[in-house]
Amino acid sequence: MTKTMSIADDTRDHDDGPGSEPIWELVRRLRKQHGLTQYQLADLLGELSANQSVSRDEVARWERGKRVPGPYWRQWLGAALGVSTEEMTAAVQYGRRCR
Repeated sequence: MTKTMSIADDTRDHDDGPGSEPIWELVRRLRKQHGLTQYQLADLLGELSANQSVSRDEVARWERGKRVPGPYWRQWLGAALGVSTEEMTAAVQYGRRCR
């Protein structure tokens, strides 16, 4: 019997240190740990930043690795998801090395 791997199973042996997973995996994992939908995270980012320009579609692009959140949104993502800006930046750098 062969085991099929799902996206949830694909952890790529991260060492749990800063910059040990790409930004798209970090955002998705933390959002789910906080029990938020993409819509809820977008709304929370809008409330925290007082900037309603982020949408569920943008959160989805970040989680798929299609776009990388810029420094402005990384600071608010860190605040919303309970991680430092440095950890978010390290995840961006790791993701760029993975591409």
